Amino acid sequence: MSITAERKQALIKEYSTKTDDTGSPEVQVAILTERITNLTEHFKTHVKDNHSRRGLLKLVSQRRQLLDYVKKRDEARYKTLIERLGIRR
Repeated sequence: MSITAERKQALIKEYSTKTDDTGSPEVQVAILTERITNLTEHFKTHVKDNHSRRGLLKLVSQRRQLLDYVKKRDEARYKTLIERLGIRR
């Protein structure tokens, strides 16, 4: 359900805006998207896991807040991020 350290580093490297960038909204949204995808796959086999479902809803809400922040700051950045991650809005 959680992502590996190697995968997290790859996401940071791919979505960072500058070197050693781990806190930018793009990186945070990418990591959250990866975790959401993993949990979604988990629910295909564990339908009744309601405790993890609550965590999934929190992750989706957190990602939505970050995306709203990026959209408010710079809409072009928001559109490219949505495109790169394949998130529908």
